[in-house]
This record gives sequence, C-alpha cells and structure tokens, in this order.
Amino acid sequence: MLDLPSSPASPQDLIDQLTDQLPAGANLVVPIGNGEPVRLMDCLEARASDMRDVRVHQMHALRDRPYLHGAYRGNLEHVSWFLSHITRPAFEAGGCHFAPANFSEVPLFLADKNPVAVLAAASPPDKHGYFSLGVGADYAAPFIGRVPFILEVNSQMPRTFGDNRLHVDDVAGWCEVDYPLVEMPNVVPGDIDRIIAEHIVDRIPNGATIQLGIGSIPSAVAGFLCDHKNLGVHSELLSDPVVDLVEGGAVNGLEKQASRGRIVCTFALGSRRLYDFVDGNDLVLFHSVDRVNDPRVIGQENNFVSINATLQVDLFGQCASETLGTHYFSGSGGQADFARGAQYSKGGQGFVVLRSTTGGGRISKITPTLNTGAVVTTNKNTVDKVVTEFGVAELQGRTLSERAAALIAIAHPEHRDWLTREAEDQGMVLESRRQTSQ
Repeated sequence: MLDLPSSPASPQDLIDQLTDQLPAGANLVVPIGNGEPVRLMDCLEARASDMRDVRVHQMHALRDRPYLHGAYRGNLEHVSWFLSHITRPAFEAGGCHFAPANFSEVPLFLADKNPVAVLAAASPPDKHGYFSLGVGADYAAPFIGRVPFILEVNSQMPRTFGDNRLHVDDVAGWCEVDYPLVEMPNVVPGDIDRIIAEHIVDRIPNGATIQLGIGSIPSAVAGFLCDHKNLGVHSELLSDPVVDLVEGGAVNGLEKQASRGRIVCTFALGSRRLYDFVDGNDLVLFHSVDRVNDPRVIGQENNFVSINATLQVDLFGQCASETLGTHYFSGSGGQADFARGAQYSKGGQGFVVLRSTTGGGRISKITPTLNTGAVVTTNKNTVDKVVTEFGVAELQGRTLSERAAALIAIAHPEHRDWLTREAEDQGMVLESRRQTSQ
C-alpha cells in the first residue's frame, strides 16, 4: 500500500511521496487519451532522475512529453499499447516501447505486470463522495479496488456513469486542477467516404446495435443513419456523430438486449459538445474495456453492426490495419474484438472499410498479398464484408476463388486486370489451378 496524503494535496507533493516509494522496475498505469492526469505527469517527469526503470503504460497519448522520446531512458520510460499521432514518431525514433494487443485484453496483460498505482484524471466528487474517471473507463476501471489510484481532479472533466466510479475512501491520494480537455474535431467526410457509407447504410436494419470507429467514413455512415429507427450503440469509442443520432431520434437503444435504452462505451473522444453531452448523462454508460470489447458480450446483441477502417486487404481477405509495411501506424485496438463479436451476433455484420487506392490512384489498397512486413490485424476467417467506393465484398463462407473474385470486383477498375493475373499466378482461381495440375 502507498502512504500518501488522505486529503487533497498538490500534484508535486503527491508525486514526491509516490516517487520516494517507487521500487526499481515499477509499472504505472495511465488511462487512455484525456484520462491522462496532466499535472501529475508533469511532476512525474520532473522527478525522473530519482527513478530507476519505471515504466508508464498508456494507450493513445494525446499530449507530447519528453519521456515519450526517450529523454529519461533507464529512469522513466513509456510503453504504448496503441500509437497516436504523438507516440507514432516517438516510437519510430526509438523513444518509447510498443506492446501489441487486442483492446479487450489490455487489462489482463497490465494486471500481469503488477502495477504499483494508477494515475488518472477524474471528475470532482459528487455529494456522495464518488469520483468518476470522466470520459473513460478503458483498462483503468478494472483496477478499481485492486490497485491504488492517485487522482487528478479536474473541474472541467465530465462526471459520468458506469463502472468507472470510485469513492474518496478508496483513493490513495488526490489533487485539484483546472484545464480543458483535448478536443478532436469531427472529420468531414469526402465524396468517396460518402459513397462507401451508402453501401453500408443500405444493409443496416432498423433496431440494429452499431459500433462506429473514428474517422471520415464512420462519420459519413452516421450522417446517413438519421432516418433509421431504434438504433442502439455499443462501441469502444463514443464520438460526436452519435450525439447527432441521439438528438435526431435515430438512437434510443430500445431494441438492445443488454443495457436497454443506454449507450455503452469505454471512452469518449471528440469535441466539447460531446463532453458536455456525457456530463451528468446516465443515458451513457462507461464500462471497462474487458467488458465492452468482449466478443461474447457484443454477440449478445441482435443485428450487431461493426464498422472499422483498414489500410490494406489482400486477396485472401487479411486486413492490415495498424502498419504500413513494417512501420507501425497505430495498433490493433478493438477491431478484431468487434469483428469477432459481430460474428457471434444473430444477424450481425462486420464491415471493414477502405478507399480502393492511395497515391493519387496509382496504388491499389486491395493487393494480391500484404506488403512485406505488414501485420495482420483481422484475420481472413473473421473478416466478414470489405467495402470500398466500388461496392461490398462478402467473404465469410466463400472459397478462395470466390473471395479473390469478390475483392477484385470492388478494387479500382484500373487495377482489376493486374489483380486478376496475380490471382491466377497465385493459384487462387480454380481454372488456373487445373491448368497447373495438368
């Protein structure tokens, strides 16, 4: 147990006392995105020279820091479980570590590291003495009551509901701060994004439960769902487009099997409008990621629809969603979790979306094989439907020849002849295999 002040203290006092008790090789956990306690992390970096081999574990860091770039190597180091625009270049330059994992499994892997403490941002306590972890629950919530929490109570952090709440008596120490959350403006969809979205929306029935990722295509999908009825939301990420669907009446969750009438997520990231929407709103439940992203939980919903983006798909149906060749771009996140969950759902559908080309049309994103060194995020047996601006390729239950034909049909027309020749050379077309065997 950590010996820290029981009443509010300054961030520096909390970190000074924590640092004095940190053993060599200690692991600390910091929540995803805006769950990062900014002032506490400032003070932690200031004491880096007094530490030895301490590692901070976090997904999707939103604020740049020297320790992310290896400034205190051997003292204080960062382990990313999902790269952001901040940590991507830091990892490429060798400044921090990266641990690949499905989002649903991150709490389990972190628990194996026996973290000394969780450092987290939180909302002010309510009249009953309960803090909430604000716009997140993620992999931090499972440690409530099991690992000491040191909280940075931010007056601008929304108070939310779910299993992300903890009582003042269960907090090792806390301080008070006041600063705005990082906002991520909603991406405006382009013409191609809207075409892709239209292919998907036509297949989403009223009463479906949806999971939307972040980006232009999910935003476009949400824009076309305004006339749908009784939609539910069960998504690792809650973003601005969902607010529009709630306020427009398309989302009410009345046909959900679990948490009927509620939106379920594990973190929120977007504009101040989104943060204001979740503040004090018990329509939204923030649950731990090992619950939200569990494919078995997802599969309990009927007509579950998962929509996620990828970077490249090969003719077998393998999706590389986190690397550009050998270069890491992000991480596995929850894509495979939700793709598997959609498989378990009665009437479920898993959509993987991408534009057909890149490089001004010169490079097809549907390829005979994945680029050398590319990492498979969602395997061929799990991928259900692949969508480009040229249509939908349905893969599950199909032969290799049928898969290749379906994917070539949604590739850019200028690349289809080349892809067909490559498929024949690889023996993926039945006729070419017959000729080879003769």
